[in-house]
Amino acid sequence: MSLNHLFSHFSLKVEAFFFFCCSPRSYHRFSSYMASSLHNTPSAAVNGTSVADAKSRLPKRPRLLADPTPPLFTPSDILSEFSHHDPTVARINNGSFGSCPSSVISAQHDLQLQWLQQPDDFYFNQLQPKILQSRTIIKDLINADHVDEVSIVDNATTAAAIVLQQIAWGFAEGKFKHGDAAVMLHYAYGSVKKSVEAYVTRAGGYVIEVPLPFPVNSADEIIHEFRQALQRGKQNGRRVRLAVIDHVTSMPTVVIPVKELVSICREEGVDQVFVDAAHGIGCVDVDMKQIGADFYTSNLHKWYFCPPSVAFLYCKRSINNSDLHHPVVSHEYGNGLAIESGWIGTRDYSAQLVVPKALEFINRFEGGIDGIKKRNHECVVEMGKMLVEAWGTHLGCPPEMCSSMVMVGLPACLGISSDRDALNLRTCIREKFGVEVPIYYRSPKDGEDGGVTGYARISCQVYNKVEDYHKFSDAVNQLVHNAFTCASLPN
Repeated sequence: MSLNHLFSHFSLKVEAFFFFCCSPRSYHRFSSYMASSLHNTPSAAVNGTSVADAKSRLPKRPRLLADPTPPLFTPSDILSEFSHHDPTVARINNGSFGSCPSSVISAQHDLQLQWLQQPDDFYFNQLQPKILQSRTIIKDLINADHVDEVSIVDNATTAAAIVLQQIAWGFAEGKFKHGDAAVMLHYAYGSVKKSVEAYVTRAGGYVIEVPLPFPVNSADEIIHEFRQALQRGKQNGRRVRLAVIDHVTSMPTVVIPVKELVSICREEGVDQVFVDAAHGIGCVDVDMKQIGADFYTSNLHKWYFCPPSVAFLYCKRSINNSDLHHPVVSHEYGNGLAIESGWIGTRDYSAQLVVPKALEFINRFEGGIDGIKKRNHECVVEMGKMLVEAWGTHLGCPPEMCSSMVMVGLPACLGISSDRDALNLRTCIREKFGVEVPIYYRSPKDGEDGGVTGYARISCQVYNKVEDYHKFSDAVNQLVHNAFTCASLPN
């Protein structure tokens, strides 16, 4: 074997190593792979020259003061970054609260100490430049035109309040007519629905919910229902002042054809479009120019590895968006939403300041955030298919409408007949089997008898292992074997 052949062989091993160490399925496959690699790697002389001799003849590599590219994560690195997770619990519910690695937590702690050590210096000299740095990173991530279009807020609920507050003022100041409409999906997040009620309905707006099928078979079903809802909104001379569209619905979770729906809103003369993408960044592709919405929000603590809670709100530069304000009024009122949001009183801003550290963490995975999204999607779909095969059920939507989460039908014999049953079953699975997974109840359709009424929403993130999903499978199989029903659980 020539020397070039030897180093080519070594390079292939390194490339494969990085593939495995960045995969969420790496933990049980990595050791067997390396054992095979060591067995097949030549260890004796090559053309009469030992590997050690060949290496000694190579020119010495110049010493670098600092490597600008940090090494990719190994499986042990990933375990270390999430060692604060409870090892007895299979956490397949990243979608609810996300996950923050130790390196980002440490960076946050350092910032908190800096504030506590000298708060005046931190506020007057450091806080705003650090927030601007985070906003600039987000601006590039989402392909916004200008950093002033990006504000950092606590969470997607705060972002929704900012947008809906503007709509309420539109009614109060006579810009909108009493009865003008706002349209939102039936599966909109609960707090957003309440915000619409508080700001739009109370101000005199007419709210239309778009009924969505579930299980869903195609994006066309959603597009059809959305078009019909817009037509209802325009009846009796009304105008649709706002459309609230999810990018990824929470429960049940489905990726919404958001670009198509925004385009339809433009065709139908909807004034403004707000995309609630609480699960957006780090979970699906997020590009402001492609999506074309007026407003777009996403949490950074769900799928972008920031600590809770932090989110961004994108507001397209427009005369219609010039009068947006943070609902908590403080000294920066009137200086623009981004500046207002950067100071809403004395509080802990550290979650907003670790976005650069989260990006550094993400870039230690092959392919960065795009690679993570791709592997998480492939893994969760594969695990979803494994579960429905084990239970004889079905997925809640086609794989192409899944993100890093998927709805998995539970066996009908579990007897899930209410939201309370779903919550009690979730508690049972957590406490008896050490699995954390949310359960969704779907009321049966007219004439439906004996069908699936319960679905589990499983998530996949870089810390998950295949064993987590098999643990869930075994738990449900054990319940079925024991003839368990939700009726036996205490209310």
